[in-house]
Amino acid sequence: MQAQGTLGLIVNPHSGRDTRRLFARAGTSTIEDKRNQVTRIVVGAAAAGVRRILLSRDAFRITAQATDGLALDVGIEILEGPLTGRGRDSQTAALAMHEAGCGAIVALGGDGTSRAIAQVWPDVALLPLSTGTNNVFPFHVEATIAGAAAGLVASGRLARDRAGRRAKRVRVRCEDGRESIALIDAALLVDDHPGSLLQADPQKLSRILLARAEPASVGLSPVGGLLLPCGAEDDFGVEVRTRPEPRPETSGKSLRAPISPGLYQTVGIDAVERIELGASVVWTGPGLLAFDGDREIVLAPGERATLEVVREGPFVIEPERALRAAAEQGLFVDLGHWHDQRTGSGTSCC
Repeated sequence: MQAQGTLGLIVNPHSGRDTRRLFARAGTSTIEDKRNQVTRIVVGAAAAGVRRILLSRDAFRITAQATDGLALDVGIEILEGPLTGRGRDSQTAALAMHEAGCGAIVALGGDGTSRAIAQVWPDVALLPLSTGTNNVFPFHVEATIAGAAAGLVASGRLARDRAGRRAKRVRVRCEDGRESIALIDAALLVDDHPGSLLQADPQKLSRILLARAEPASVGLSPVGGLLLPCGAEDDFGVEVRTRPEPRPETSGKSLRAPISPGLYQTVGIDAVERIELGASVVWTGPGLLAFDGDREIVLAPGERATLEVVREGPFVIEPERALRAAAEQGLFVDLGHWHDQRTGSGTSCC
C-alpha cells in the first residue's frame, strides 16, 4: 500500500568513478557533486508536496550530509542496514522503499543503477538522474527540477501516466533457466571475461540487441542508433550483428561510433534489423552476455539464449512532461499567498 507523499532517493556513490574513465575522456562525478544534487532534489520534492523522503545510506555519507540542517517541512529518514559497495545496495534500498510505500524513486547513477532497481521492482515509478559514464537511460536535468517532477508523482498530486511512460527492456532467458534484463543494451561478447569494467571492445562484439538505439548517445546504443534510430517512445528494438573491422578483401561495412565519452572507434557491421516488441532473437554461444555494460552470463559452446524487447520496464517520470502537466493543472500556483522559503517572507500575488 502506498504511503501518500513518500519519495525514495537512491544514490550510487560509485557511479561516474569507474575505470572506464581512465580509457576515455569522461568527466568525474565527485562525492561533493552528488551531495549537492541530493540537496537540490530534496528541496524540489518538498516544494512539490512530498511529506516524507527516504534516503539510501552510503559509506561516504552523501545523503546524510546533504540533508543535515535543511529547514524544510518534510520528514527525512535515512535507511539503515549493511552495505556491500555493490549494485545490490541500490536493490536493498529499493526493496525497503517499496515496502515503505514510496510513490516514486529518484536514482542518482548510470544505466546500471537503474537496471539494478528495475530488477527488484519492475514497475517502479522512477526518475533516473545521470551521474554515470555511458548513460542513455538517466536524464541530464537540473536536480531541483528532477526532485519536483518525482515529488509530484510521489505525493499523488500528479497521476504518473501524465508524468511519463513505461520503459522498454530487453528480457533474456537462457536454456538452463538463467534470466536477466537490460534497459538499453544486451550484447554478446567473444573472448571477454566476466567482471571487466572496461567499455566493450568492438573487436569482441558479436551481437547487440537495443531497447533504445540513440544516435546522440555514447556506448553501444549509437552503434544501432547511427544505423536505425530507435527512441524510448518507439515500439520496436534494434539488433546489430557485428564483426571485426572489415578488411578490403571482406564484405560488410564499418561504422565510426562513440563507444565512450571522447572515444570514437570503428565497429564492423554485418547487418542491422528492426525487432518488433515481443519478437524473439536467439543467440548461440560461446560468448559472454553483457547487460547495460555489466558482463554477467557465460554461454557455453552451443548454448542458446532467447532475447525479446518488451515494454515491461519501469515507469519513467519525464521531468519536462511532468512539469508541463503540473503547469496545466496549476499545481504550483497559490492564488492567495506566495511564500519565499529562503527568507520566510510572503507576498500577495493577486
